[in-house]
Amino acid sequence: MNQAPVEERGYRPCAGIMLLNPACEVWVGRRRDMTTHAWQMPQGGIDPGETAEAAALRELEEETGIAPALAEIVAASRDWHQYDLPAEMLNNAWGGRYKGQRQRWYVMRFLGRDSDINIATDEPEFSEWRWSPASDLPRHIVPFKRPLYEALIDEFAAFL
Repeated sequence: MNQAPVEERGYRPCAGIMLLNPACEVWVGRRRDMTTHAWQMPQGGIDPGETAEAAALRELEEETGIAPALAEIVAASRDWHQYDLPAEMLNNAWGGRYKGQRQRWYVMRFLGRDSDINIATDEPEFSEWRWSPASDLPRHIVPFKRPLYEALIDEFAAFL
């Protein structure tokens, strides 16, 4: 395999979405590819030439079936957040090219109805979904992303 040594690997550019319903609960999905009980907010890579905002709206639709017209961006993270992958995942995730992700996060208000959500997408990432209080997010995410989720809850507290 043609992988960069760990010290040369960079961070994958990514956009993340904290989607809120009218009760200020956060949309989370249970990942299909994890054997653990891992729930996360939608997120995904930023394509070359794409803005982080455009990537967030695209990823939201790709992962949840929610059309961009049904999500209103109300805030963006002040800075980029990043996390490192655990050593055991370095050679498997994203073909071993990255040591983690560098993410711009967006708070979005969901303007639709639950029936507008469809996780049975072309390339499904989630096996189920639910609305969750923000305070529960760190407890249900994989441990290596827990500090990221705690930082997001702090930063976006005014919207929760």
